[in-house]
Amino acid sequence: METQFTVQTDRTFRRKLVDVQTPPPHQGFLGPDHTARAVIHDHFEQSDPFILLMDDFLDKKNDDPVGGPHPHAGFETVSLLIEGEIGDGDHRMKAGDFQMMTAGSGIVHTETIDKKSRMRLLQMWLTLPKKDRWADPRLQDLTFEQVPKVTTDGLEIRVYSGSLAGVTSPVRNHVPVIIADLHLAAGVHTAQSLPADFNAFLYVLEGRVSVGADGKVLQANQIGWLDKTAGPATSELELTAGPGGARLVLYAGQPQHDRIYPYGPFIGDTQRDIIRLYQEYQAGGMKHVLTLPDDRKYRY
Repeated sequence: METQFTVQTDRTFRRKLVDVQTPPPHQGFLGPDHTARAVIHDHFEQSDPFILLMDDFLDKKNDDPVGGPHPHAGFETVSLLIEGEIGDGDHRMKAGDFQMMTAGSGIVHTETIDKKSRMRLLQMWLTLPKKDRWADPRLQDLTFEQVPKVTTDGLEIRVYSGSLAGVTSPVRNHVPVIIADLHLAAGVHTAQSLPADFNAFLYVLEGRVSVGADGKVLQANQIGWLDKTAGPATSELELTAGPGGARLVLYAGQPQHDRIYPYGPFIGDTQRDIIRLYQEYQAGGMKHVLTLPDDRKYRY
């Protein structure tokens, strides 16, 4: 993925696609019923603040348990459930639900599926600012029913994080980030404002959409990166759905310009951080997310 800057003489410019990729599917770690696409997985210096994005589809046909507890630290997991159900108890997610887990100083969570299940999950790894790398863990759950939305003729926008289309999500952010699920009926056109210096991309779930000033087409299972400009300007993103309509997810975030050291389930600033985190986890020093105190758990 290449970052392209656009030089503008005014304060507003029209975004366009500068890099389109089609991530190939492969068998996921949960076995033959798990198909995974690594939508983002490298080149963090260009994708900042986005470290990783996985598109996981599971069509589990038996009751054998898969998954299990595992640790994270140094970043946030950002999960949008497209189809099905996942999780346990108060933190069970259903289609359209959203969860942001700040791993920060270290947390353990469990993703065990022990029955027949069909689900599709988008899970992002989002960097933390260096000053917040080791923040106290917290968990935020935003249910489908409470997601702020805008609905007009043939257009629905659900805003999970940040502000878009005149509505604002209640989710609290360490890194300024916009995440929105857009549904467009056939031929519908919309133009939305974004901070001009945010790294931004679109991931198409269904259909096809023409994007930006030059109308370049993006299709299902493709990721399209947008150009950007430096400085506190405003940009406009134009979208027009194809003849079958379109559903896509917009991610736009403020780059943090902090180097990271990724290894396994952890993100650090140095290799020493990774060694320390593994030692802490193996010594039982990381608590399970379900043990977080009430003032570190938010349900909207």
